[in-house]
Amino acid sequence: MAGPDMLDEYHEKRDFSRTPEPPGEREVSSRPIFVIQKHAATTLHYDFRLEVDGVLKSWAVPKGPSMSPKEKRLAVPTEDHPLEYADFEGVIPEGSYGAGTVLVWDRGTYQNLTGRKGERIEVAEAVRRGHVSFLLDGEKIRGGYALTRFRTGKGEAWLLVKMDDAEADPGRNPVATEPRSVVSGRTIEEIGAGRKE
Repeated sequence: MAGPDMLDEYHEKRDFSRTPEPPGEREVSSRPIFVIQKHAATTLHYDFRLEVDGVLKSWAVPKGPSMSPKEKRLAVPTEDHPLEYADFEGVIPEGSYGAGTVLVWDRGTYQNLTGRKGERIEVAEAVRRGHVSFLLDGEKIRGGYALTRFRTGKGEAWLLVKMDDAEADPGRNPVATEPRSVVSGRTIEEIGAGRKE
């Protein structure tokens, strides 16, 4: 289970009497998960989350993931989220942190590929060092990706890049062509309007 300190920032930003977001108490998964949530907040973006040490390490990716190894997507780190957030889909009310509509765009499991000279580097350590490689097995996207930090400090920023592997497909743009939730089948507009599955 995640230590309480790992989710302090998440809890401090939210009033759980107002938001339907989960407070976070789920056990660690048997296989590490990832989730990509489409988030219509102040600006539309995609929240890319990897399970690391019992929490979801999170980055906001304005344009969403690409299937082309030639495209570098900006990824801005955000606070750690509880594992149960991977199942969250709904509307965060106005006046709450992150107000807007959240849709589970893709989800699945991942495998750590980070290493040097045949030595595997744990994901938590790789994130601390600023470079993590992984193999996604999702419903919409699959294959190798890497997150690399290129700026530290207050304006910390990373790049999310697709590896040049068999799953790479520069002609495919699932962000544009596959807008529906993998959980409910709804669009972001339908979730925002309160339409049920």
